[in-house]
Amino acid sequence: MKIRSKCPLRLGIAGGGTDVSPYCDIHNGAILNATINLYAYTFLENINNDKVIFEAEDICKYDSVSIKGEVNLDGSLILHRAVYKRVMEQFNGGEYLSLRITTYCDAPPGSGLGSSSAIVVSMLEAYRQLFSLPLGEYDLAKLAYDIERSDCSLAGGKQDQYAATFGGFNFMEFSDNNSVIVNPLRIRRHIINEFEASTILFFTGASRESANIINDQINSLSKGGSSLDAMHAIKQSAYELKAALLRGDVHEMALGLKASWEAKKATSESVSNPSIEIIEDAIFKAGATSMKVSGAGGGGFIMIFVQPELKRAVSRVLELLDGQVVDFNFTSGGVMSWTI
Repeated sequence: MKIRSKCPLRLGIAGGGTDVSPYCDIHNGAILNATINLYAYTFLENINNDKVIFEAEDICKYDSVSIKGEVNLDGSLILHRAVYKRVMEQFNGGEYLSLRITTYCDAPPGSGLGSSSAIVVSMLEAYRQLFSLPLGEYDLAKLAYDIERSDCSLAGGKQDQYAATFGGFNFMEFSDNNSVIVNPLRIRRHIINEFEASTILFFTGASRESANIINDQINSLSKGGSSLDAMHAIKQSAYELKAALLRGDVHEMALGLKASWEAKKATSESVSNPSIEIIEDAIFKAGATSMKVSGAGGGGFIMIFVQPELKRAVSRVLELLDGQVVDFNFTSGGVMSWTI
């Protein structure tokens, strides 16, 4: 028996960073995001050699563990090990099964599209299918979050796991005690068409370690002052861009994104850098309205708003820089799995 699963990556539109503790525990957080047609995949199959084998094809990493001993988290693929260990111990009575788990992601780690969490969600979905686990969407996303943040002690927020699980356009609210409310948004097709026509997704070619930026933001927030005010402004932008999106006012979204990006840069000196500033200067000279770096910042993917009539002109400028313009569409579905 073989099991396949896939889940979409997400584009953070507004509110990024307000889903990270301790900010969301004290002030509540809000995020607007949407999934796109870039995916994380998991392929799971039974084998018979007293081992569990992990393969991450996109980053060319391989790991194996004997199922006759304790499975620890010391290998090169910590997320793969952690998901396997948690599932076997929580849902299979501690009995380790001999399996091959292969993963692949359409975007590299550190891309700002939530790829690491999407890999975790896709793996959990494959195991859910294998064991017919009674896990709903909130259960699956919360389990993925617990594995990343508690089992692996990786810094980060809460939105990625829920975006990958639910899919589509979502407005998410975060509060203390790890409370998360996902509000799916029903966006009319012509609004989505205009949004896509007005957006360029550009991969800078430079991945970054989001945990370092997040820790820097947490340290800045603990001091209060301008960094905390900037985070409040970022949260407010999530409400404003949600309202503009529902109205179909993409131009108003573009203006709101510009203010949100300026606020985000004020949370940490690591959010932007000279390479990003070169891109920013080039696209604005070519006619772009606004931009923001997806995820924690520092590199990865950049979302650019531009009037559709100027999209090709801005794209031509980007093609002269290091990086790649990536075609995309918004998607409505979340994680899914099937057996062959």
